[in-house]
Amino acid sequence: MAGKLIDGYAEALLSLAEAEGMTGGQFESELAQVAQAIASSEELRTTLAQTSVPAGRRQQIVEDVLGGFPARVTTAAVSMVVAAGRSGDLSAIADRVIELGAAKRGRVVAEVRSAIPLEPEQEQRLASALKASTGKDVELKVVIDPTIMGGLVTQIDDQIIDGSVRTRLGQLRDAF
Repeated sequence: MAGKLIDGYAEALLSLAEAEGMTGGQFESELAQVAQAIASSEELRTTLAQTSVPAGRRQQIVEDVLGGFPARVTTAAVSMVVAAGRSGDLSAIADRVIELGAAKRGRVVAEVRSAIPLEPEQEQRLASALKASTGKDVELKVVIDPTIMGGLVTQIDDQIIDGSVRTRLGQLRDAF
């Protein structure tokens, strides 16, 4: 049931973004950044999930926190999800929006975990390397994950390429 609910929200949000002229992945990227920011703040996550806080107040919190960062349609989309009491599903909805958007453009999504943000040229080189490796056009979803210490962990469908420092240190430890 949850999968259908997530799919429904994702399709609706993507349609909203397309109707507002946001194409080419900008909406998906902004939505993912907002979802990640909310997920990383326990206080914000808890406040937005409280049904005792009126929906209008939760929406105002979202708009205040986001300020002028994302496009108006991204703020409205997040505000709508929060008002519906689905802030806990925002990350899953954002992931599904990314998948649907990429599929519409004939691409697959590669989730890349990095300890630090990647520069645009690094993302382009990585996308090119993944395309050469998989034979598929690839869109990157970069997730900042300090626990990997350095390097990258990339997942495309069910294939994982682990080049993280944490894994390499573990391999060295096992070798000794």
